[in-house]
Amino acid sequence: MTPDKTPQRTARAPRTDFASQAPSVIEPPARTFPPVEEQMRILMRGVDFGDEQTRVNMEKELRQRLERSRQTGKPLRVYCGFDPTSTDLHLGHTVPMRKLRQFQELGHEVVFLIGTFTGTIGDPSDKEAARRQQTLEEALEKAESFKEQAWKILDPEKTVVKYNHEWLAKLTFPDVIHLASLFTVQQFLARENFTLRYEKGDPIWLHEFFYALMQGYDAVALRTDVQIGGTDQLFNLMAGRKIMEAFGLPPQTVLTFPILVGTDGVLRMSKSTGNYIGINESPGVIYTKVLNLPDTVIRNYAELVTRWSQEEIDAMMAALERGELSPQEAKHRLAWEIVSIFYGDEAADRAAEDARRMHQGAAPSDAPIFALAEEMPILELLHKARLVSSKSEGRRLIQQGGVRLDGQRVTDVGAVVRVAPGQERVIQVGKRKFLRVVPAA
Repeated sequence: MTPDKTPQRTARAPRTDFASQAPSVIEPPARTFPPVEEQMRILMRGVDFGDEQTRVNMEKELRQRLERSRQTGKPLRVYCGFDPTSTDLHLGHTVPMRKLRQFQELGHEVVFLIGTFTGTIGDPSDKEAARRQQTLEEALEKAESFKEQAWKILDPEKTVVKYNHEWLAKLTFPDVIHLASLFTVQQFLARENFTLRYEKGDPIWLHEFFYALMQGYDAVALRTDVQIGGTDQLFNLMAGRKIMEAFGLPPQTVLTFPILVGTDGVLRMSKSTGNYIGINESPGVIYTKVLNLPDTVIRNYAELVTRWSQEEIDAMMAALERGELSPQEAKHRLAWEIVSIFYGDEAADRAAEDARRMHQGAAPSDAPIFALAEEMPILELLHKARLVSSKSEGRRLIQQGGVRLDGQRVTDVGAVVRVAPGQERVIQVGKRKFLRVVPAA
């Protein structure tokens, strides 16, 4: 990893020289790159602007930059920013990160930008209400876990890590006025989320307008060639182009990608809505969550979070349409692929086997074991094994049909569990909690 020090949390006095606040860029040594068309085929896969003319313009710009890069041996400087609004990255975050990894593998320089300053405000792009603000201390604390998890996708030896409070916190009031003078209020109110809030009479806070200005200035500070983001980020990314031009810099090329739908199949994946799959979750949890996805999101996940080629994806979807492949089997393939990405093939194989065992009413291989010395009422066993927080919760779950013993639904709250020598019994609570009950030695 490119060396970087943990950012200091003490504020520095602001500088009045606006342009000098951008960090210096060290010129990397000359490199060789694959043919431009090969790079374009890889880098443009999955790109979606929602507007054909924007796509044509950005594709043309990217090709020109790649051609210059091959001629000069100078890599493109590519970045994507991630606001530390929580401590964990989820599959939705990995969509732009996988594109960053492709740039890395093609020989270009990648900056993993942690929005320690923008994260104190929160991006309003996909929100119909203002985000809760957090302190810089909170953002910095979450940033550390973000960086650690990033190495599951990015190459730590080829990644530059930056924190945007290092330059945004130094801007003066005249600096902010200068940035604000580049845009009109009408441009912001034309954004769908602000329009909806305005029409409903919901408050639109002035500081929310500053987010696009700050993200745009990140591009100036980093002297970027390309910025990656979701389709909901297009306004902010294009604002970066305009601000770069105002500073006499070539405007960055922007590449945007569709939003990954959450596990509910409706809303974008987000930890705040609970419809997420965290990349730090266990292989079994990831596998099970993917199996429970609605059938309608199979293509969305296949195209955005797998390593499959477009040909492989199209072939699978065609088989689904012809009825030659069931949606459940397709989701098993998806689940195996996603677990393999983060934990390897062996872990994916184990998760697949555990899923099969659970479907048959057996416990997964890593389920906890409870040694039973003598028969015990199931309510007491559930409580002692910490499968429920109280006996009343256990009683409610049994009455709702949420408890199984050896695959059979338990209907009697007074049932007693016995286990013979050499026998193993399995208790299941809900979809994911299992307990292997064995005789005490």
